[in-house]
Formats: sequence, C-alpha cells, structure tokens
Amino acid sequence: MPTYTAPVKDMQFVLHDVLAISEAGIPGYEELDRDTTGAILEEAAKLAENVLAPLNRVGDEQGCVLENGVVRTPEGFKDAFDQMRDGGWTALDCDPEYGGQGLPYLMSTAVGEMFSSANMAFNMYQGLTHGAYNAIHAHGSEEQKAIYLPKMVSCEWGGTMNLTEPHCGTDLGLIKTRAEPQEDGSYRITGSKIWISAGEHDMVDNIIHLVLAKIPGGPEGVKGISLFIVPKFLVNEDGSLGTRNSLSCGGLEKKMGIHGNATCVMNYDGATGFLVGEAHKGMRAMFTMMNEARLGVGLQGFAQGAVAYENALGFARERQQGRAVTGTQMPEAPADTIMVHPDVRRNLMDQKSITEGARTFVYWGAMLIDKAHRAEDPDAEGLISLLTPVIKGFLTDKGFETCVLAQQTLGGSGFTREWGLEQFVRDARITMIYEGTNGIQSLDLVGRKLAADGGKHVMAFFEMVKRFIAENKGQDEAFDAQFLEPLKAASKDLQAAGMFFMQKGMKNPNDALSGSYDFMHLFGHVCLGLMHARMALAAKAALEAGGDKAFLNAKLATGRYYMARQLPATKTHLARIESGAEPVMALDAEAF
Repeated sequence: MPTYTAPVKDMQFVLHDVLAISEAGIPGYEELDRDTTGAILEEAAKLAENVLAPLNRVGDEQGCVLENGVVRTPEGFKDAFDQMRDGGWTALDCDPEYGGQGLPYLMSTAVGEMFSSANMAFNMYQGLTHGAYNAIHAHGSEEQKAIYLPKMVSCEWGGTMNLTEPHCGTDLGLIKTRAEPQEDGSYRITGSKIWISAGEHDMVDNIIHLVLAKIPGGPEGVKGISLFIVPKFLVNEDGSLGTRNSLSCGGLEKKMGIHGNATCVMNYDGATGFLVGEAHKGMRAMFTMMNEARLGVGLQGFAQGAVAYENALGFARERQQGRAVTGTQMPEAPADTIMVHPDVRRNLMDQKSITEGARTFVYWGAMLIDKAHRAEDPDAEGLISLLTPVIKGFLTDKGFETCVLAQQTLGGSGFTREWGLEQFVRDARITMIYEGTNGIQSLDLVGRKLAADGGKHVMAFFEMVKRFIAENKGQDEAFDAQFLEPLKAASKDLQAAGMFFMQKGMKNPNDALSGSYDFMHLFGHVCLGLMHARMALAAKAALEAGGDKAFLNAKLATGRYYMARQLPATKTHLARIESGAEPVMALDAEAF
C-alpha cells in the first residue's frame, strides 16, 4: 500500500528561502511569513495524509458507477469532500465577497500539490469547480456572480467545463452544440459533450456546467462560439434549487487511470442556459478557465511524480539485493540494500532532481500569476502566458517519466497492483493529454507565445537569466562552474533555437513546428536549471546562517546532479530543432 507524507519542509524552503515571498512586494504576500504558511501547510498535510491518501486506492479499484442517471462516487469520497469543504480548503484564494479567504493563488497551489499527490482523481472535483468559478468571476454579470459564486466557492455546488464533442477536440470551431435564443433572454442548449470531468456526481447539491455552443447566425469557426452557464438544477430567485434542467449524463468513460473521477458524456436536450459575457466571445472567457487548468495540470504531473518518488525511495532503502561493487556495506545482512548500486542512485536522483526543480518552477509560476493580478503587472502577465505551455507540457512529460522511473526502482514489484506504483503511472498519463495535449502546448508555445508582443516576453526571460548569472558570478568558483556556466550554456542553446525559428520558420513554417516539441523541452530544462541555481544560492546562504546542514547539502547535491546530468539535454534538443522539417516530413502519408 503506497504512503504519502507531505513535503512541508521542502515547500517552506521554496516559499521562503528561494522565492522570499514575504519580501516580494506583491499585495497580500506581506502576511505570508513562515509561521503563517507553516500553519496552513501543516493543516493541509493532515487532510492529505490521513483522509485523501487512504482513499486513492479505493477510488482506483471501485471507480464511479452510473445508476439511474446519478453517478455514485467511490466509498468514502463524499465524507472526504465534506471534510475538505468544511475546512475551507476549496475557498483558499477565492474572493472574500463570495465567501472566499482571499489568500494568494500561490498558497492554493502549494496546498493543491499535497491534495493532488494524495489523491489526484478526488482533487479534480474541487479543481474543476475552482476553474469554473474563475471564469464566471472574470466574465459573468454581477447577477450571475451573486447567484452562483458563493455556492461554488464553498463547493456546495460543483462546476465543470464542456468543450470537447465526439467529432472535435482541439479544433473547437467545429463544435455542433446549438444555443437557441429565447424571449426571456435565456438560451436552449442542445448537443453532446464528451470527456467531461466531474460532469455528474453525488457529492454536491448542484453542478454548474460551463458549455461552449454556437448561436445560430453567428460567425463561422471559433469566432462564433459563445459560453453559457447551464446548471444541473435551475436556481430560483431566492437562491433555492428549482426544477431539474434538461441535461443528463449519458455514460461514463472507461479509462486507463483516474478511476475515482467521473468522466462523463453529457447530453443537453434543450437545456436552459445563460450567456456568459458577450455573444460569440466564448473562447476568451473559456480560456480564463483553461489557462489556470493548464497550470494545475502541470502541478498534477509533478505531484504524481513526487509521491511516486517517495514510495520508490522507501522501497530502495529497505530492499536488500546484491552487494556494493566497492565492498559489502551491510555484512550482518544477507545482502546490501539496493541504495548501494549506482544505477539505482541514478534513477532516484533523476526523480528527485526533476521533482524539486518542478516544484520551484510551479510555485514561481503561481507567484507570477499573483503578481500579474494583485499587482496588475503586465510584464508578469506576459511572462506567465509564455511559460504556461512549458509548465503544462514539460512538467507533465517529466512527471510521467518520474512515475515510470519510480516504478522501475521497484523492479517486478512495481508492475504489481500491490505496491501501488502502477496506479501513479496510469493516473499521471492523462496529464499529458487533457487541457490540450502536449503536442498542442508546444505548437502554442512556438506558433503563438514566442512572437507575442513582438517577442518581448521571451527576450525578457533571456535577460532575466543573463542578469541572474551576472549578479551572482565570481562569488564562488564552485558555484560558477557547477551552476552558472551550465545555465549560461543551456540558455544559449535556447536562444539559438529561437534564432533558427526566426531564420527558417518564416520561409517554411514546418521548420519551426517540426522542432516545437523539442523547443518546449529545451525551454523546460532551462527553466529547471534556473530553479536549481536559485535553490543552490538559497541553500548556500542558509548554510552560512547556520541552517540544517544535511537538508541544505542535499539541495546542493541534487542541483549539481541536475546541472551535470539533465541540463545537457538542451544540446540534443537543439540538434533536433536545427535538423529542420525535412527528416520529419520526408515520407508521403501513404509511405508510413
């Protein structure tokens, strides 16, 4: 049976030693001292460790069941959801005007890591609600916000987003769901949506569906898409629940993983819907939800890797197999633990260095979101927009890879259900697919985000890396050689890749798009290299101040490993990018 222990000490190190959040100058951050964040994280850890984690296997084995139009969630889920709701965990960063606690998004992110590691499928129920809350909060009318948000903040009501249809996924311009205007200002929504996470379940009193549909006579393609609130139960003027709307769950998907989350086919048969924002402007409103969702999925990816690593490490410390090639380490035992073997160490160090770098990257991304919104900083908004496909795509690829490495650490035991590693692998796999596949993330990065605002934001990123290197160079020869020089070389590889796209991509777009996936990974490695360099700098300072030597020296060793063994991958990615489109596009479709 897998275990989960929330890495509170690591989280506090990132928040305070690396990001120095209480001195960041972001409104609301001045209240986030160590004691405050520690109290929040410790309480969240109790819920994650004692309530959510024990239900992870239950959810996987029982799954959800559709009975007479109602989805029954796994045993224990409803009680756990009540505990999460009663503890205020669903409202951490929500607007106090609607019952939220008003904390920065960063704290919701850190707590979300624990909940995702403990039970990813379970946490999706409130995660989807939070995304729907954000879309209505940003684009809904005052009346809509007053009706729906208080109950969504408390998670008495759930929320979803309905995009995909059987015949179209990424190309949303092809959707067929119709929205017929009615005399009272509402719309009749008719159509089917698939793969709707938390589309129907028994843990809330109402579910507020956000549905993309087309109003007849509107523009073709994505310019004709509108967004609608379509509640499971209509809401009376006094806020009480009214009649059941004309919508239903038509079936549950049989999935590889996340069995504890209800993934539904949703049928709308003339259901009453209410326009959110302007007609034909639905994509703008939906992407308020999608951008947060993509950051949340990046978090899910590394969070699954983190819990998988924890369990792989526990196994490696106890499993006795073979002897160290340099001499017996445990003469009193029949064999040494597998921790003595260099290849096991390599495997674990890959997991550890990715997980710790990813945590810092995601928390920094959350900090940029807070800076953009709370400090109204357009540069932070531009930078996080650039980094969002990297966070989603790179970290979910690496999170899944970490789960596979953790499973491999256990050998044959990792392939059995008893030890639980195979569930982490299966659950993590979806993160590379939903909220826009990772291939789509790479196309968004290269095709849209690099050139946004004339390339201003990617140039700002390069300048930030350059400034970090310049400000910290020459203080410590070992730090220069082990962290700054590798980071500088990797950043140059990233700039060279961008230059290749500028020179070749304008003439032949396939030259750029054939290298987009490699560029996303190259960019991701540079970001994690920067994170490890920042962690190393913080660890050095904490050591000089008399901090925990074992903990801090481990941070330095992990960072050195990443810079020496992972970061050089940028050169391979650059070589692939510079090979252009010809090797990729050489075959005719019939020749495959």
